[in-house]
Amino acid sequence: MKVNGCARCGQLVFFENTACLRCGAPLGFEPERGRVLTLVPDSPPTPGTADPADVLEPATEFFELPPVAEVGAGLDDGPATEGPAVHQPGAVSQPDAGAGTDPIARDLLEAVPASRRRRYRRCANARLAGCNWLIPVPAGGLCVCCRLTRTRPADTDPVGKEQFERAEAAKRRLVAQLLELGLPVVSHLDDPATGLAFDLLSSTRQKVMTGHSDGVITLDLAESDDAHRETVRTQLGEPYRTLLGHFRHETGHYYWSSLVDADPERAARFRELFGDAGLDYSAALDRHYADGPPPNWRDTHVSAYATMHPWEDWAETFAHYLHIRDTLRTAAEFGLRVAGPDLDAFGVAPRSLAAEPADLPPLDVDGLDRSSGELAEIVAQWLPLTYALNAINRSMGRDDLYPFVLTPAVQAKLSFVHDVIAAARRAEGAASAASGRTS
Repeated sequence: MKVNGCARCGQLVFFENTACLRCGAPLGFEPERGRVLTLVPDSPPTPGTADPADVLEPATEFFELPPVAEVGAGLDDGPATEGPAVHQPGAVSQPDAGAGTDPIARDLLEAVPASRRRRYRRCANARLAGCNWLIPVPAGGLCVCCRLTRTRPADTDPVGKEQFERAEAAKRRLVAQLLELGLPVVSHLDDPATGLAFDLLSSTRQKVMTGHSDGVITLDLAESDDAHRETVRTQLGEPYRTLLGHFRHETGHYYWSSLVDADPERAARFRELFGDAGLDYSAALDRHYADGPPPNWRDTHVSAYATMHPWEDWAETFAHYLHIRDTLRTAAEFGLRVAGPDLDAFGVAPRSLAAEPADLPPLDVDGLDRSSGELAEIVAQWLPLTYALNAINRSMGRDDLYPFVLTPAVQAKLSFVHDVIAAARRAEGAASAASGRTS
């Protein structure tokens, strides 16, 4: 995840924040640029208002308060901030619009020409689901992430509603990464045939099976409960089980048909690496739970569950790739570096276990089996970092943070996922460019 700061006071802010913990400035996530923005209400709060959380109301309009450095860059004829400006003629006629009585906000905002000031509303689920995503004015309603949810618990189910809010928080992190990677994120509302939908169901009143079918991802919201999830993890003998991991896994199933099976070359390469997707899934499921994984599964699969069927192998590998990329991005944003232990006395080359996470290479490979160098760079950043994190966890009396082994066979599968996502990114970029030319 990208790291952001409050444009008003400089405090470190996080992806989930709706307000700065130091100065109280409202915050919101803008998915197009993947940034947490500092906001200024279009008009000052109503005098005598007791609830400062009124800035969460979807009807409230905000200006983006750009950082000081971007304000300085915007004093010339260039754009004040990255990305397309949202200009609403006549909407910012007052020089102190949106600044209220805050002199800091007023001075920063007035430095940005009116034509370059961006206006936003909060997602309609700001209160219901704790959503902090923003929508450019004049649009409104649900954000790009919340529009993906088709079904949620009833208002009369308090346990389900609480679990729903936690699930939506994990889903926002998933969708933000999908957008950053350039993968197509299309709601079933816009494309009922191939769009993506989430049914987030409470098992307090009915049996729910987590899974994917024809673009609909179903999640048992009990997975948002730590105690329940740990119980299931222990029963299944899994080393790792998270709510975000469920979302990433099931989303891998969703993308398989459009990004792999629809392309003959990729489908053939998939069969070489993962096996025949035409195997009877029900029979494979029964066999897996009756006999368990083969004894040598660690040589070829990232998890025991991945051995159940080639579809599950793909979904597990896809989710693992997302785990790695997001964690490395966060490590790079925080400047985490691992110098590596000094093992010179044992004949280990200096810095051979060092990791210097940086922004990963762009996903622009052309064709299959051409990204081995890029994947090798990712692994070279990843493994030393996990060695250090695992050792730290053990020192705290915890299990390994990263309980997996990336064998050459697993790395080949991760490289395939890397190629497929790169191809999807190129296709999305070409479609956006064509749309821009024709609009």
